[in-house]
Amino acid sequence: MYLIGYDIGSSSIKVALVDANSGETVSVVQAPETEMDIIARESGWAEQQPEIWWNHLCVATKKLLDSTNIDPELIRGVGIAYQMHGLVLVDKSQQVLRPAIIWCDSRAVAIGDQAFQELGEAKCLTNFLNSPGNFTASKLKWVKDNEPDLYERIDKMMLPGDYIGMKLTGEICTTPSGLSEGILWDFQKGGVASDLLDYYGIKEELIPTIVPTCSDQGKITAAAAKLTGLPVGIPITYRAGDQPNNALSLNVLEPGEIAATGGTSGVVYGVIDKAVYDKVSRVNSFAHVNYTEDQERIGVLLCINGAGIQYSWMKQQIARDNISYVDMERMASSVPIGSEGLRILPFGNGAERMLSNENIGAQINNLQFNRHKSAHMYRAGLEGIAFSFVYGIQLLKEMGFKIDVMRVGNDNLFQSTIFASTIANLVGCKITVVETTGAAGAAKAAGLQTGFYKTLKEAIGSNGEVMTYHPQENEEYEQAYQLWKSDLDQLTAAKNERNTTL
Repeated sequence: MYLIGYDIGSSSIKVALVDANSGETVSVVQAPETEMDIIARESGWAEQQPEIWWNHLCVATKKLLDSTNIDPELIRGVGIAYQMHGLVLVDKSQQVLRPAIIWCDSRAVAIGDQAFQELGEAKCLTNFLNSPGNFTASKLKWVKDNEPDLYERIDKMMLPGDYIGMKLTGEICTTPSGLSEGILWDFQKGGVASDLLDYYGIKEELIPTIVPTCSDQGKITAAAAKLTGLPVGIPITYRAGDQPNNALSLNVLEPGEIAATGGTSGVVYGVIDKAVYDKVSRVNSFAHVNYTEDQERIGVLLCINGAGIQYSWMKQQIARDNISYVDMERMASSVPIGSEGLRILPFGNGAERMLSNENIGAQINNLQFNRHKSAHMYRAGLEGIAFSFVYGIQLLKEMGFKIDVMRVGNDNLFQSTIFASTIANLVGCKITVVETTGAAGAAKAAGLQTGFYKTLKEAIGSNGEVMTYHPQENEEYEQAYQLWKSDLDQLTAAKNERNTTL
């Protein structure tokens, strides 16, 4: 018997087939081969056509079934992971009314900031654990204010994963975890954030039916079966945003457990057993995939925009055409810890939430032409990103996290020994690298409600461990970090002084 999982990203759609009995991933397929387009009709906007996600999902599913040559009738459940914070709007005929406003769209920042002030910071943080910020609720308010005729035609608002669920089953529903990521869940009331909706003048009936993260969420229709190749009648039994799902895929479910990823942006995601928040919103708290009112499991999300994108920029702009990431790592390994004084701040990918939403840009500091070579740049680049992770992790520690073990996937910056060892030594934690994907995690989670597993932890099982980085006492890491942090402190202080003067 098999389970199938989807990961609906803004770059591509991934689909994984998992053997429910062994827990082994049979195959993972993605579509398209190149990244999907993001529509930017105005500066700061980011939209995608939801129908494009659906089309690629159908293509990828058929490709997976054809390449594995399994009998589709042996598939017993479907799980969905999806890009967080998006907004999809449909009318009563389930027709999409406008392009989806996706996670990296910033048009609603001022709307959320105003709500934070007028509703009251204490109330927002206590009830929603976050400022309304640039999240889904504020994006819907933008539509109401700027596209009033379209707003009146809305039957339901959805997150991207809810839209895919609708296309597969014909039913529209969402989850507490999903609503919390849109700042549409009130943790004090244990229900929809009606106070925020009232403030925005948004009708509560636009919110879909609410179901648990792991539950029967509808069955594959004949129309969807024809387009995907899936059998009619199998259920969707799991859906979650990509970062909570990534944590689940790494078996990060209980208080004190931490997941991380170092892709284009960097993410650290920790689980805690109480509703916590950061007073200045440098990190965000959401209901985790196993959250219930009786057993609170809150996922605290730290996002670092300037991460892998800095290192890929370095490869494209500094490394020669025939230099690979493996070559860059080998060359960087020839340079001592601290890169002989060369330091790089990687914050060149927009405003950084952990730096109070300041866009401070990237910096290369203490470059010496007679001393530093490309190998120094590569090492300083990796160290700078690692130091930014360490800086952010200190915020989690201030919120009560005790970090002993961090679990990471084997498909990002954590493949670099320099990068991972720097974090392990400075944070004082073990970093375990495991072989998994978000789509495979969603597939396995689908096995809970379908009866293959008794708990989510059993469903995820023991993913294949690739390697483990152990912390070691080495003062050179701390000295290098403190110099880097001093650069950052000076830059942010100068930025704040200029803002105060203006």
